[in-house]
Amino acid sequence: MKEEIKAHNNVLELIGNTPLIKLNKIAREMKGNYFAKVEAFNPGHSTKDRIALYIIEEAERTGILKPGDTIIETTSGNTGFSLAMVSIIKGYECILAVSSKSSADKIDMLKTMGAKVYVCPAHVSADDPRSYYEVAKKLHSEIKGSVYINQYFNELNIDAHYLTTGPEIWEQTAGKITHLVACSGTGGTISGVARFLKEKNPNIRVIGIDAYGSVLQKYHQTKVFDANEIYPYRIEGLGKNLIPTATDFNIIDKFVKVTDESSAHTARELAKTEGLFVGYTSGAAMQGLKQLEAEGEFDENSNIVVIFPDHGSRYMSKIYNDEWMSQQGFFDSESAEIHKIEYIK
Repeated sequence: MKEEIKAHNNVLELIGNTPLIKLNKIAREMKGNYFAKVEAFNPGHSTKDRIALYIIEEAERTGILKPGDTIIETTSGNTGFSLAMVSIIKGYECILAVSSKSSADKIDMLKTMGAKVYVCPAHVSADDPRSYYEVAKKLHSEIKGSVYINQYFNELNIDAHYLTTGPEIWEQTAGKITHLVACSGTGGTISGVARFLKEKNPNIRVIGIDAYGSVLQKYHQTKVFDANEIYPYRIEGLGKNLIPTATDFNIIDKFVKVTDESSAHTARELAKTEGLFVGYTSGAAMQGLKQLEAEGEFDENSNIVVIFPDHGSRYMSKIYNDEWMSQQGFFDSESAEIHKIEYIK
């Protein structure tokens, strides 16, 4: 009997079923058991592969998306990369409106994946015609046969994680998870996973990570959108200057805010302690864990799952670049350590 070739038909078959990895050294002094859902193991190196594939296939199934159509989206980079990747395999054009806050690495990756990229100013209001939200809407209105993914206001964003990420975490923890900690940007990841987990066990605590300069935490607490909360910050894909309907605030128990600087250092710490080369938002998620543990959120019996959304390669010009870190003033503290490269001649 001949052996068959064991090969995937394309990269899309590799989306999902990412590993759960125990955190050891970085959590050594912390109460509880810590596990990272490492989404960089997706073929597009981020959790956004899940929503890109699911939303596009739902649009195909319902007849919204037809051969030769153009996919348009607003993105800080990761969703754009995933959409471009899916578009290549399925034969669609891809146009992306990207925030200028996105790293040069991300923008270069989007171009490499064949997407047409519009870089829009980050620090303007959401309804400003130059914002990446409004630019994407305008392109959609002008281009015949285009589909606007609209991840911030698309319920399918939540559904993708309800159907995949949530069940994976439940199975991987044998139902023993007590806390879910995840960054909140569009809110699709945290909302979809939380919806599934709370159906299984309503006692599971769900905690969102937000950025200083974002409106999410205050909106969760007060149900009031406060524009005074908004100011520029550096972390990509975390927090918002609007309220996304893809965030189900009712199933999130609390939010904790993290700073740009602490999140950058914690991302670097993950690389040095756990060998996990992860992105800026992953550093933010881990920093949030540290703060929550210091506040007494966890005990010795807690089983905490934190979602690390993407890979560190997308931040080589930012948090993993010593010059950028110095320019931001992130190497001012005594704990910061700059490693020099020595050239042997």
